[in-house]
Amino acid sequence: MVKYIQLTQEEWYQISAFIQVGKRRSEIAMKFGRHVSTIGRELRRDHGQRGYRPKQAHEQACQRRQ
Repeated sequence: MVKYIQLTQEEWYQISAFIQVGKRRSEIAMKFGRHVSTIGRELRRDHGQRGYRPKQAHEQACQRRQ
């Protein structure tokens, strides 16, 4: 059985910083020890008109958990 570990608030902010400096999804995934699709899914899910917003990502994740 596979156990899924959700991204932490700190990871969301780090993803945002890496995106701003131009890191690729594969580089970010390797840094966190996650699969590339996890990072891609996160960026698609919480990417708005103003880019990736880590605070908004955290709030939406909390809402999804409820």
